[in-house]
Amino acid sequence: MTRHLADFIGTYDVNRVIDDARAGGQSRFEGHAMIAAEAGGARYTENGHLIMNDQRFAAQRSYLWRANGLRIDVLFEDGRAFHDFDPEQGGQATEHLCGQDMYRGGYDVAEWPNWVVTWDVSGPRKHYRSVTRYVHQT
Repeated sequence: MTRHLADFIGTYDVNRVIDDARAGGQSRFEGHAMIAAEAGGARYTENGHLIMNDQRFAAQRSYLWRANGLRIDVLFEDGRAFHDFDPEQGGQATEHLCGQDMYRGGYDVAEWPNWVVTWDVSGPRKHYRSVTRYVHQT
């Protein structure tokens, strides 16, 4: 089976753990993500709660996903490039430099239709690891 952008369309339970080496603490995100088809690709929308220091904050983010040959481009809502990845094999995503902070990460699709995204972020403002687990809702 070859996996494409259309295979990600659906709704997922999302659980993210953020280990912040700079702050010496851990935060969590609990919520849901929907990847919905739209003209030109798909829209990823995430809603839930960020839990930091025993406080809960409403959190939301959205990205645009676009097929690009055998890869998927992930763009910020305003169309700026974030990264791309191989939907079939997973593995390393392209690096993303945000100011002076470097994002290096990848996708693990070994337990498809569930998947994991890991980001290691380092630079003068940030130093953390984020691991996000997506569980497909049936």
